[in-house]
Amino acid sequence: MKKRKKKQGAVDLTISGTPTPRQQAFFDSRARFTAYGGARGGGKSWALRRKLCAMCLRYPEIRCLLVRRSFDELKANHVLPFLREYGQLVTYSESAKALLFPNGSRIDLGYCSSDRDVLRYQGQEYDVIAIDEATHLSEYRFSIFKACLRGVRHYPRRMYLTCNPGGIGHAWVKRLFIDRSFRAGERPEDYAFIPALVYDNQALLDADPDYIHSLESLPPRLRDAWLLGRWDVFEGQFFPEFDETVHVLSPYAIPKGLKHFVALDYGFDMLAALLMGIDEEGNLYCLGEHCESDLTLTEAAEAVATLCRGVSVECAVASPDLWNRRQDSGRSGFELMQAVRGMPPMLAADNRRIAGWRILREYLSEEANTPHLRISSNCHELIRCLPALLCHKERTEDASSEPHGITHAPEALRYAVMSRLPPPKTETELPFRFKKRPNSLFFD
Repeated sequence: MKKRKKKQGAVDLTISGTPTPRQQAFFDSRARFTAYGGARGGGKSWALRRKLCAMCLRYPEIRCLLVRRSFDELKANHVLPFLREYGQLVTYSESAKALLFPNGSRIDLGYCSSDRDVLRYQGQEYDVIAIDEATHLSEYRFSIFKACLRGVRHYPRRMYLTCNPGGIGHAWVKRLFIDRSFRAGERPEDYAFIPALVYDNQALLDADPDYIHSLESLPPRLRDAWLLGRWDVFEGQFFPEFDETVHVLSPYAIPKGLKHFVALDYGFDMLAALLMGIDEEGNLYCLGEHCESDLTLTEAAEAVATLCRGVSVECAVASPDLWNRRQDSGRSGFELMQAVRGMPPMLAADNRRIAGWRILREYLSEEANTPHLRISSNCHELIRCLPALLCHKERTEDASSEPHGITHAPEALRYAVMSRLPPPKTETELPFRFKKRPNSLFFD
């Protein structure tokens, strides 16, 4: 890379360093949102700085934003290395919290550790936004930054993210970039993922050959996440027992003769309704789901009634707060939902959190002589959210309420295991029969 112009005349400045094939793929990406990540030690930070520097040199007066969770982390991990690597190209302004280029380009330096922090960026415009350690941000904060990616100049609009498995943002990063499960308004062509492994970073391996051994000696789940970049296991995962190869099965493999009920968690931000079944041995099956946001109570009940259509459902267990009277109408949520035609009889669920999570953990364990849980493969939201639940920071036996968007379907499943119906009884032959009289006709 060469810098062609400087304030004191024209100079040629060569920046040393050769990218790895994965780093080159990151540089070459033209997607609107590009994530580069996976294992630790993959050279992500170096690649992010090099990309931002290249954009600033190529496009005069381009405006970039570099964000990390805290400014201290940003300064240690990027500002100081930036000055060490590109000190002849950039000037650091402590007052402006920015890296300034002679051609008018700049990289603003930001931090975001809470929802209050991210509100400072509302209304701002950036041509390029780089988020380091994106899994430390919630999806709400990510959405605010997405709205800042705009401008009137004819520059490419790009967002670059580095990430490792785990953290509060694990679920949305995995959804968009790993699973590629898109919602309305999200275009698949806008999202690209470049996997990074420590084995790709030969410079690190040469400088610190023991780093691989330190990763290999970690506990198994942490090792798989940090060394192999696996997104299905990570430290802080609340249900490490969950395994799609074990707990998820085809809808055609679900047995017949189940007793059916519904478990639901309702909030205006999300309805999560699960159609459940229980067999004679007490095994639980999640047969279907309806997860949708912005529904009124009546609309939510209609959605549940549709979910139950064609199935004999005995009851619907729901959070007890639906039995509280609403100030606006004087009626409870229970009354409004139960009035909808086709809504099963509603029962207040046992909503004890820690006891509920314990029982759910038992259903997920594959110990012999205990009932198990199986989930139909068409229950996409539950399958996505259940392994993404995080441990509560203070109550180790409780799940975290953040990120809130992934908690609804697991909460409904917790109600299901706590308020499950008794298994169906097997119909047996009557213990008596009429004796046939010898040598008699039917009409005698």
